[in-house]
Amino acid sequence: MEDFILRLCTQLPGFLLGIVFHEAAHAYVANKFGDNTAKLQGRLTLNPVVHYNLVGTIIFPLVGAALGGMMFGWANPVPVDGRNFKNYRKAMFWTSFAGPLANIILGLVSALLYVLIITQMPREFYLTEPFAQMLYGSVYINFILAVFNLIPLPPLDGSKMVTQFLNYEMARKYEELQRFTFLIFLMLIATPILGYLLWPAYFLARSSIGIFYILVG
Repeated sequence: MEDFILRLCTQLPGFLLGIVFHEAAHAYVANKFGDNTAKLQGRLTLNPVVHYNLVGTIIFPLVGAALGGMMFGWANPVPVDGRNFKNYRKAMFWTSFAGPLANIILGLVSALLYVLIITQMPREFYLTEPFAQMLYGSVYINFILAVFNLIPLPPLDGSKMVTQFLNYEMARKYEELQRFTFLIFLMLIATPILGYLLWPAYFLARSSIGIFYILVG
């Protein structure tokens, strides 16, 4: 129980920031390209209450923390009405990419702050270790969220980005893969394949910390 509470305290801030910024970024870019659907529904905000999903924001990450892993989950997807876009393909590509990009930026900022804390703050200060652990968790959580959402399986963001390079018929057939996505993910979880797919996330997390450590240290 103590380990569970510790993981909860150190990983929850990075997790909540990650999923909230992810959805808010989708809403922000969609609004910039002319679709204010998410804004009108109050989703262009960093308020986590507006974005939460019972399974993805509460149950799933709690189970992950209880099993000793990294907190992982999702928020309610923001609504996007492509009919409001003047340049549909360009707007949908960048709206889809905005979420993972927000996580990449958060991962980099977290890595920089983590390095600053472990190199500049006194080790004997009672908040140094808790802050360091929270930022360390935020680095990995955000890069994992970014890489996972870039997997080109419908309805993940990566698939929506790929669709913009396909003609109508190919895009329609590609989107039909969504019927099998759940089964595919079960297969990925049950095999080492998911670990290989997420390897870039761990590489980016370690590399960003290492690079900032060299620059700051």
